[in-house]
Amino acid sequence: MGKENPKQHQPSLHESTHSLKGTFIAVMLLGIFILVAWFGFYALFLSR
Repeated sequence: MGKENPKQHQPSLHESTHSLKGTFIAVMLLGIFILVAWFGFYALFLSR
C-alpha cells in the first residue's frame, strides 16, 4: 500500500497573484470605461 501525499497540488502564492493581476487590470479598465461613459452621458444631459 502506498502512502498518500497530503500536499497534492496547492497553487503557490506566485501563481495565484500572477493570474489575478490580469483580472484586476481588466476590472479597472471596465470601471474607468463605465465612469467615462457615465460622465459623458451626464454632460450630454446637462447640455440639452
